[in-house]
Amino acid sequence: MKKVAFIFPGQGSQTIGMGKDFFDNSKIAKEMISKASKRIGIDFKELLFEQNDDLDKTQYTQPAILLVSLIANHIFKNRCDIKPEFVLGHSLGEFSALVDAGALDYLDAIELVHKRGLFMNEACTGVEAGMMALVGLDDENVENICEEERKNDKQIWTANYNMNGQIVLAGIKKDLESLVDIFKNAGAKRAILLNMNIASHCELLRSAVENLRPYLEEYLKEEFLPVISNVTAKAYTTKYEAIDLLTSQLISPVKYKHSILSKSQDIDFFIEFGNGSVLKGLNKKIDKSTPTLNVSNFESLEKTLEVLNA
Repeated sequence: MKKVAFIFPGQGSQTIGMGKDFFDNSKIAKEMISKASKRIGIDFKELLFEQNDDLDKTQYTQPAILLVSLIANHIFKNRCDIKPEFVLGHSLGEFSALVDAGALDYLDAIELVHKRGLFMNEACTGVEAGMMALVGLDDENVENICEEERKNDKQIWTANYNMNGQIVLAGIKKDLESLVDIFKNAGAKRAILLNMNIASHCELLRSAVENLRPYLEEYLKEEFLPVISNVTAKAYTTKYEAIDLLTSQLISPVKYKHSILSKSQDIDFFIEFGNGSVLKGLNKKIDKSTPTLNVSNFESLEKTLEVLNA
């Protein structure tokens, strides 16, 4: 029996039309989209499949990505009874992982991440927050520059450790802009401001921490299968660990590459569920020894099942 881990993408993986193949060809997908729409009063058919500006707004992006990931995961599990050794997600994707692990009902998770997006947006309102992707610098170099610049009253933090040589920063947009030349002089190949008006995984989200906590306390189950934390890159299995780690996740960097490197030798395959194959691309650059399969539509589902059944 092959050993696998299930992985789930976060913000940035969204595109108009995601999940359409599942919706057109699966009763399960239609039912999940209908129930999610009723739960939080968002027309997910319109949000996912029709041209709009809302899909890139975090309070809509988060439930949309989670919903498509869980539809892919649900359809896969109807076709294959393989159980993961553990699950993990990139940022928002950790909530998709928690649903798969049995920690959350999927409709509760839809509402939870919708609230999470609202709280993140509220925390960044009026402060001109932003994020920046850096390519070509090692972690220590970036961390040292950020630390020195915070001493100069710049509000800038490391937010995502995606892979070696690729880090995402978060903070005040003008502070990020002011440091582009500093990073390039330090050897960065690219320093690109992202099209975002929130600053994920940094101190600017401090007010969102306590706002999110009551919903975590209400919706999380007491125990569940192992989930890898973005904050620690280690597994947790209980509600009280989850509450602490998921609130900390708002203001702590995502240790994605650390999670992959620490766990890749324990399995034969990662399987990514959701739109596109963002994590599959990252994993190829983090650790080529463990392949990543993906389920984003029925074609990729069949290819993944073929590999697993070989």
